[in-house]
Amino acid sequence: MDKLLEKYLREHSTPEDPLLEDLYRQTHIRFVNPNMSTGHFQGKFLEFISGMIKPEFILEIGTFTGYSAICLAKGLKPGGKLITIEINDELTEFTQSFFRKSGMEKKIVQITGKAQDIIPQFDYKFDLVYIDGDKREYCEYYNLLIEKVTAGGFIIADNVLWGDKIFDTDTKDPQTRGIIEFNEMIRCDNRIEKIILPIRDGIMIAKRI
Repeated sequence: MDKLLEKYLREHSTPEDPLLEDLYRQTHIRFVNPNMSTGHFQGKFLEFISGMIKPEFILEIGTFTGYSAICLAKGLKPGGKLITIEINDELTEFTQSFFRKSGMEKKIVQITGKAQDIIPQFDYKFDLVYIDGDKREYCEYYNLLIEKVTAGGFIIADNVLWGDKIFDTDTKDPQTRGIIEFNEMIRCDNRIEKIILPIRDGIMIAKRI
């Protein structure tokens, strides 16, 4: 993003939660690929969306260090739960520590494992789903969870513009192919309404009809 524009946006937006600011900073200090962390603008956007929907149950695929989970959990209705799935068990202790600091530890259930193995075990439906896992597996996630989304419920998918690599239709890169195939599958699915927003690396919002 243009630095002048970014500065303007920051000056005209609600300041970042100090705890989330610390989480973002610690993520950049301690972990490889810290750019996978949601960050202020996208985090606030997710918080607003969740707050407008007021979901009872949220499913997140791809916890990483927990920034987006905390943002999404802020919008839960009283007694609601956010279930977040992360395959990397080395992140668990770190994310749990920030869930506790945020006061969200009773609202957030963290599960370690492969999403494809875990999703079929759920016997209830979700009002909001956030997909931000392995890009090669987006189609698998979607096919497993679409019937577990309430009528009128929402699915949000991150990184759907993938640094503009979506235009490279001849690519052999599996991550890029995963995003291209997911976007095309969503485009053709008449069970949902959808829109792509050019926020950060592209966010798709789909509503189950």
